[in-house]
Amino acid sequence: MNDADAPFEVRDSHVHGLGAFATRDLRRGERLGLYAGRRWSAAEIERLDWDNALTYFFGLSDGSMIDGREGGNGTRHFNHSCAPNCAAYEVEDEDGTLQIAIEARRAIRAGEELFIDYSLDIGDEDPADFECCCGAPRCRGTMAAPPPRKKARRRG
Repeated sequence: MNDADAPFEVRDSHVHGLGAFATRDLRRGERLGLYAGRRWSAAEIERLDWDNALTYFFGLSDGSMIDGREGGNGTRHFNHSCAPNCAAYEVEDEDGTLQIAIEARRAIRAGEELFIDYSLDIGDEDPADFECCCGAPRCRGTMAAPPPRKKARRRG
């Protein structure tokens, strides 16, 4: 699916910079696109000079990364929300190459902004350095991944 066929358009967002907005009603589970961009191998990532500027990186489970700044498409403009209406997940194409697919988590009305939960892996950095501006009622205040849930202990 290229940007011309995508069921969303990119325009100004009240949350951050540009955002992606549904151009028609979307069904729960509908695929909205594949995240596109330059591929960086795990070895190349180790040599990158990170400047913490605006980034469009999407990490994959094999340690590689997709950089939406170079050769990316409109999916790079899905902003973060702590209550996302879309989900991003890994899929393999027919050649076994890992891809990031984005789909609707629920029915979405035309005109709604499309969000994913970035769940950033920030290591030992301060989550407050990754401020969230989503405005969701249960906003975590950060784009960092939520802390792991503690398992309930059984008594008795």
